[in-house]
Amino acid sequence: MIALDRIDRIILDLLQADGRMTHAALAEQVHLSPSACLRRVKRLERAGVIEGYRAALALERVGLGTTVFVEISLTSQQEGHLDEFEAAVMDVPEVISCHLMAGDADYLIQVVVADVTDYERVHRTRMARLPHVAKLKSSFALRGVVTRPGLALASEALREVRDVDSGE
Repeated sequence: MIALDRIDRIILDLLQADGRMTHAALAEQVHLSPSACLRRVKRLERAGVIEGYRAALALERVGLGTTVFVEISLTSQQEGHLDEFEAAVMDVPEVISCHLMAGDADYLIQVVVADVTDYERVHRTRMARLPHVAKLKSSFALRGVVTRPGLALASEALREVRDVDSGE
């Protein structure tokens, strides 16, 4: 973990909101010179805090308006089975997130598809054929309530929690 000061947190918040923001505009927002601001951004990139820059897509506008959450239980939790499953699920392009879970299911997967018929295709041709799957339980999202583009690192409440945790 890298130590982040208030300016780093503000830089990260601003870049999460607009990854295409110029360094000059970013520097102006955080009241630094462009070169000092660029040095901070490069340090955050080298440290792996900033993993990359992406375009946020409106899924409905590209024909992927249905989100399905799939709980998957495997036949066993042997390390080799977990590895095989994880390697295979990475090859399913409709999967946008996959998490190893503690609880009833072994994995929670988020899938985006055009509609219910499209999900049936994905279920039959991809999900049910993943290695070591014992059970699939699919839940269709009716609508998104909160989808944040990033973390509010500079918010006062989060900062206070982190400062207490770090002993500041």
